[in-house]
Parts: sequence; C-alpha cells; structure tokens
Amino acid sequence: MRYFPHTPEEIDQMLRVIGLTCLDDLFAGIPATCQKTRPMNLMAPLNEWELNSHMDAVSDSMAVPPTYTSFLGAGRYSHHIPAVVTALKSRSEFLTSYTPYQPEISQGTLQAIYEYQTLAARLLGVDVVTASHYDGATAMAEAALMAVRITRRTRIAASSLIHPLYLQVLRTYLKPTGYELIELPRLSTGQTDLSSLADASGLAAVIVQSPNFLGCIEPVSSFSDGIHHAGGLCIAGFTEALSCGLLKSPGSQGADIVFGEGQSLGLPCAFGGPGLGMLGSLKAYMRNLPGRLVGKTHDVEGKPGFVLTLATREQHIRREKATSNICSNNSHCALTAAIYMAALGGTGIRKLAEINHSKAVYLSEELKRAGIALPFGAPFFNEFVVRFPEGFQTVYDRLLNQRIIPGLALERFYPELKSHYLLTATETISRASLDMLVREVCA
Repeated sequence: MRYFPHTPEEIDQMLRVIGLTCLDDLFAGIPATCQKTRPMNLMAPLNEWELNSHMDAVSDSMAVPPTYTSFLGAGRYSHHIPAVVTALKSRSEFLTSYTPYQPEISQGTLQAIYEYQTLAARLLGVDVVTASHYDGATAMAEAALMAVRITRRTRIAASSLIHPLYLQVLRTYLKPTGYELIELPRLSTGQTDLSSLADASGLAAVIVQSPNFLGCIEPVSSFSDGIHHAGGLCIAGFTEALSCGLLKSPGSQGADIVFGEGQSLGLPCAFGGPGLGMLGSLKAYMRNLPGRLVGKTHDVEGKPGFVLTLATREQHIRREKATSNICSNNSHCALTAAIYMAALGGTGIRKLAEINHSKAVYLSEELKRAGIALPFGAPFFNEFVVRFPEGFQTVYDRLLNQRIIPGLALERFYPELKSHYLLTATETISRASLDMLVREVCA
C-alpha cells in the first residue's frame, strides 16, 4: 500500500457508503472487452542504486545533446538557457502556483501572466496575447476556430508547408465540425503557391507559417493582402520563436491572428514537451481569444493591481459561451518565456537571432561549396533543406555511430523529397562541429 492514499479499511468504508461490495463493482459499467485482465508486463523491482544505474543506461541509449551533436530542428530547437532563467522559474512560489480560480488574490500569478503577455505581444507584433495553450499546434487550431467564429465562414486555406504535425492537429479539430480545409501547394522555391489564392472569396482565413517547415521565409504580407481583399483573416505563425528577433513580426506584416511555439524561449527540448503555445490577435478580436487575459488596473486607494480581464474557458462561463475547452494552464511555461525574454532584452534576442542565422548560412555555404545541392532558393533563418546524393543512408548511419545527427529526412512528410534533409544550426553548435559535418558528409 506504499503508493496508495487509502487503507483497505477506508476503501471498504467508501464502498459501503455507495452500496458496493468490492472495487470490481465500481467498474461494472465498463464492458469486459475494454478491461485489461492480464497483469502488466513490468520488470522486477529495483532498489535505489539499481534504478539509478538502469536510468543511466536508458539515458545513454538516447541520441540527445550534449552527448550527440544534433542538427535536428523541425519544431524543437536546442538553445542555451541562461542560468537566471532556471533559477527564477524554479522558485517554490512559481512551481506551486495553480490556476487562479480566485484570481484577484493571486496577484503574483496574475502579474507573471501579464508580464508574459506584454513581452510576447511586442515580440509578435499584435495587441493582445493569451497564456493558456498547450503548444504551437493547438494554438494554430484555436486560431482557425477563431477565424470561423469571427467571419462566420466555414472554409479555411492552409499552406501545405506548415509543420505536418500541426496540420494533422488542425485536421483533427476540423473533422467533426464539417468545416472545409484547403491545403495550398508549394512552389519550387520552397514557399507556398500564392496563385492558388487568386479566388479567396468565401474563405474564413488563410494560414501560413514563416519560416515554414522547409525553413523558407514566406511573404506574409502578400498572404494578408490577398485574404483581406476577400474579407477573410490572415493567420500567421512559426515554430521557431527566436526568428521573431530578426525577421519582421507577423503582426507587422498584416496578420490578424498570430500563433506559434515558444519552446525556444527558455524551455528545453525535453523529448517534445512541455511546449508553449503562443496565441495573440488584434484588439478587435480579443473576445474571441481562448484562454486567459490579464489586465492591469488600480484599486480604490490608487495602487496598481492585476485582474483577470478575460477567461473564456467553460469552467469560468456558460459552456455555450466558451471559446475553448482547454483545461490546463501553461502559465509556468509562459513565466519561463517571460523571464527569458526579460533577461535577454530586445537587443539580446536580436543578437542571438543573428548568431543563429549566421551559423546556418555558414553551414549552407560550406555544404554548397562541397558540392551538396540546396534545392530551394528562398531565404531562411536557422534551418534549410539539402539534397544529399543517393545512398546517403549509409553515411547517415556512420555519422550516428560518431554521435552526429545530420538532420531530418523529409521523405516521410513529403514523398517527392527523397534524399532531402532538413538541417538546423543554432548557437549551441560550434564552428568546429559545423566543419566536421561538412567533412563527414563529403568523405
């Protein structure tokens, strides 16, 4: 009973109160075909030292930095995290705080969310940003639903160069609704074909990611001009938040709603999570934003304070009025991002973005000089696509044995891109490692 909160006597007492004789009766409503009757296939118990050794062995089997030099990106990016970020986010008053159901007495929690909103809105170039989304994929899906509510139209166009897993989440959201999703094809430049938007009438929104999944920077302003002319909304996003430190923000290019993944802002890759779904919009669409919005005000004595201005979850308001059923508060991830952005400041974020871009450009030029093809001509930020010669899998396996992960194969997402790999270079990769990759792939 070491890991159970109740004794057998307490369990028997609770069962008697509800008129049952055993725990099996409690689950009688579950069909037998859905019940697992076999015992779980677990390894034998380990003592503390054996468990530590086992976990070390499992860890050693994973191809992750810093043991491996990784050129993977595609939505999760390895960045240095300043010590001040880790120290501050680990303080007990932040780690133990929970959703503020009595918000005005949780001034520290509200202020943390407010600071994140302010910094994120400046980064994304929009009026308001919320702080309650799981990741970039769900933020994008929520943005699409926002557009449907605002425009009262049911057709949405999305670039086929949005992260494939984001698109899958969007399809899942839209499937039971009956809303139509149109996927825009790509050009030979690695960008989205805008000509397919020649007739955008009837569209609720067009969704674009920049830099896109191939690393190419999209002309967001062209998307926004086209869809606005047809009376729809422009939804623009990113998977690499640091790109906003160097590129024009989505909001400044005419995006009405902005989504993105904030993992690069002080959060480790952590095998895919947790992430930070960033979602913001123009003030005109504020009441359609899902999640929470904290505002700053003054009390009766004139002292500054914070209030929960908007809470559109079904726990807070009538279900039929809710704009989202997201039931988890990602405020700790948002707090981490706020600390990161405040620690670096605007100048620091821009400088770090420049370092990322420079490293990626250096790697691309060296590979090109070595005879490796770069099939797409569009500008990029810190990741780009190369086409390796046929039979590269043998080289790939050899590099893995040398603890180098030479990018992501794109064929599983785009069958026509056989032998194409997506490479990413961030500030965590040294010039020596960049040169080593060039030497090894050309050996």
